[in-house]
Amino acid sequence: MKLVFIGADHEVTGSCHYLEAAGKHILVDYGMEQGIHTFESAPLPVDEARIDYVFLTHAHVDHSGLLPLLYARGFRGQIFTTDASADLCSIMLRDCAHIQMMESEWRNRKAKRSENVAHQEPLYTMEDADGVIKRIVPCHYDQEVNICEGIKIRFTDIGHLLGSASIEVWLTEDGRTKKIVFSGDIGNKEQPLLKDPKPTAQADYVVMESTYGDRLHTTEKVDYVKELAQILKETFDRGGNVVIPSFAVGRTQEMLYFLRQVKVDRLVKGHENFQVYVDSPMAVEATEIFQDNRMDCFDEEAMALVREGINPIAFSGLKLAITSEESKDINFNDDPKVIISASGMCEAGRIRHHLKHNLWREECTILFVGYQAVGTLGRSIVEGAKEVKLFGESIQVRAHIKQLRGMSGHADKNGLIEWLEAFEEKPKKVFIVHGEDGVSTAFAECLKIEHGQRAYAPYSGTEFDLLSNQFLYEADPVLIKKKAKPASGVFARLVAAGQRLMALISKSDGLANKDMAKFADQINSLCDKWE
Repeated sequence: MKLVFIGADHEVTGSCHYLEAAGKHILVDYGMEQGIHTFESAPLPVDEARIDYVFLTHAHVDHSGLLPLLYARGFRGQIFTTDASADLCSIMLRDCAHIQMMESEWRNRKAKRSENVAHQEPLYTMEDADGVIKRIVPCHYDQEVNICEGIKIRFTDIGHLLGSASIEVWLTEDGRTKKIVFSGDIGNKEQPLLKDPKPTAQADYVVMESTYGDRLHTTEKVDYVKELAQILKETFDRGGNVVIPSFAVGRTQEMLYFLRQVKVDRLVKGHENFQVYVDSPMAVEATEIFQDNRMDCFDEEAMALVREGINPIAFSGLKLAITSEESKDINFNDDPKVIISASGMCEAGRIRHHLKHNLWREECTILFVGYQAVGTLGRSIVEGAKEVKLFGESIQVRAHIKQLRGMSGHADKNGLIEWLEAFEEKPKKVFIVHGEDGVSTAFAECLKIEHGQRAYAPYSGTEFDLLSNQFLYEADPVLIKKKAKPASGVFARLVAAGQRLMALISKSDGLANKDMAKFADQINSLCDKWE
């Protein structure tokens, strides 16, 4: 019964953990890395085709974004996640595939103008995204799910994103059962729309995030509606636009909730009829999913509006841009307006076009409403860059740069500690992940010294035996020498097919002799054809 740390160890994105128990190979999350990464992530301990199950905490791409790659490399198991996360993955993974394919096409067009540049294949395709989405098994909150003999799980609302959950995992081997809880991303309390994180009572082991393990959100209750209204009025009075880089799922819906209040209370004097453009097809679809899952996930304040027949994230003046033509038309409209577009860290998507049109305009405001990872364009702008590159062109940063302080979907240090301290007994070990290098180390030390927890911040590749409560291997940090993407292309797909075949062969032990003989004959016949 083994736990191996793969991704988001002493780093914030690329979450992935591996479990081996009851003869099964399991991943908890398989996320994409974003921004600058300092350390190499260890490879999966087994070929992708041999993974039996994935337990997914939530739909954000730093937790789910490599699932299509898993499928491309032969995975044909099941993915268990909450109902709302299943709905969100159906749009987010397709969007990731679209971005991969578009970026690959753009690089290949650019490469034609250069010599000796190899053709690039996308990391994965739309077919891979569609294939892995079909492997998803939706689950209800708070219900035990029997996965197979020796493994069961339960999802608990963690308040970070629609459908986000901590996952309780019971593993049984040789008559001994151990329970491990994966926190996922722990939500901030008293946020719009979503419920507060729900604690868990018991665990032998805990794997918890530490994104904000070194900071506290403001203790003063921030009036986001009032602050937002003031920014809108100042910008509109100058004749400018307010451009909001926002994650399509979660933060966009929260902003719509605030903007609806601004509109209803007519807080922007002289500009009461301003228009709000949501320029992201995925954000539009996600907003519909929020509505569909409101009964299970919305907090009491939002539900009070729902019971009155009010949609808490819709209002007059809201415009939805779906097509590229509608997106382009937004910047040819001279009226001051709000433009909400993805991605939230300005790394891809339509937001980059809106920045190109508005960053250089002194009358405009770029309003950041979410976390900006190190190495992203959003982080550069927030930290005071005077000039940035967009589409190969240098753009002067003259617009007002603002942030809604304290607005976060992540719990702060006190919130993380509160969630951990809610366990009735201290776990045998608390593993600290999903935080920047210094943050995860300092948070683990804080838990040990100030709270008596057996905390440890593992590096990628660390292995732990859950039955003996001992480390099998404590990995050292491995610095990235050269940033590399996982292998892709036609040959990689052929290798993945071979891995899938080997996985099937390994599972064939115990079949009737005649069936194994037939299988062997089919493989040999295929080899004869290609030799």
